[in-house]
Amino acid sequence: MIIDLLWLIFGAATFIQIIYFLFIYGKLSYFYHDQSGATADQNQEGVSIVIAAHNEVHNLRKLIPLLFEQNYPAFEVLIINDRSYDDTRLLLEQMMKEYPMLRTVTIEYTPEHVTAKKYALTLGIKVAKYDILLLTDADCLPVSENWIRRMTHPIRNAEKTFSLGYGGYDRAKGFLNALIQYETWFTAIQYFSFALWNAPYMGVGRNLAYRRKYFMDQKAFKNLWQILGGDDDLYVNRHAKKNNTAVVIHPEGITRSIPKKTFKEYYIQKTRHYQAGKYYKATDKAKIGLYAISHLFFWATSIVLISITQKWEPIVVIVSIILTRALLQFSTFNRAIKKIEGQKKVLWTMFFDLMYLSYFWIIGAKGYLSKTVRWK
Repeated sequence: MIIDLLWLIFGAATFIQIIYFLFIYGKLSYFYHDQSGATADQNQEGVSIVIAAHNEVHNLRKLIPLLFEQNYPAFEVLIINDRSYDDTRLLLEQMMKEYPMLRTVTIEYTPEHVTAKKYALTLGIKVAKYDILLLTDADCLPVSENWIRRMTHPIRNAEKTFSLGYGGYDRAKGFLNALIQYETWFTAIQYFSFALWNAPYMGVGRNLAYRRKYFMDQKAFKNLWQILGGDDDLYVNRHAKKNNTAVVIHPEGITRSIPKKTFKEYYIQKTRHYQAGKYYKATDKAKIGLYAISHLFFWATSIVLISITQKWEPIVVIVSIILTRALLQFSTFNRAIKKIEGQKKVLWTMFFDLMYLSYFWIIGAKGYLSKTVRWK
């Protein structure tokens, strides 16, 4: 009886996993083709690049000159200096002399009833010159001079309100960096795929664009002020719809930032990210959770069945199913990564799949229950 139940769960979990890889994530991997022609567009409406920075003088020293190399005729760079006590203010004062389209907002304190980054972004967005906002972080660098064109193309030319982009991380040696790369790819595959299925549920603040007017009409982060984090994914979760949201999936439209160097730093970062997830809409929790639960049951039941089965024939069947799923995952992930980044193949996807399973349920549970995460 118990063995029959385990086989039933194993079969159901396998079926759900195949559906996700072939059809849901396959929407990006097998069927999506970029046809935007973003670099040849005619509408060149102005863009405000908005960046909240807290003690980021070293990153801003690299980022600001790079932003002013963008191949776009009308844009400004707006840095919100959020309570910095390093040399950020001095650097900005010097750079504003060199770059006339660089503007700053200085924040001396944050009210108790709001979270720091939301408050900083809101004050900056209020004084932004242009209606199209392109947001990134101080430690992020665009990889192409056409980043502005790519990321704002759906808003300028397709009358969209939100444009969801990809924010990657610099590559380095070591297991931690490999895990960060895998998790970042997988997260992007998820939110890009659901957005392509007209069901957007999140974006990343490292690379996100939306209309200023819409932001102001919705009263900024209304009902989100008390939530730690979520200035990007929760704002998108609340307001992005099938008709007002597009994705930018092109190697010229991505940013890269500095990855965490230690497991402790990475743990704190992911705890903050997962903490916001508990405020997602119920339907979005369900579509993410269904994959996560079937993923857990797939590996748990397959391991248990192999360990308790006395005959070799069922073991061969189980191992064959595991290998088939691994090949499907390898194909789905690598096709998606090639479209997102234009290069790079990830090997050992089954190994990282098991690593992801472990930390998702450990760090995810910690983040879901946490009430003490903060921006900086």
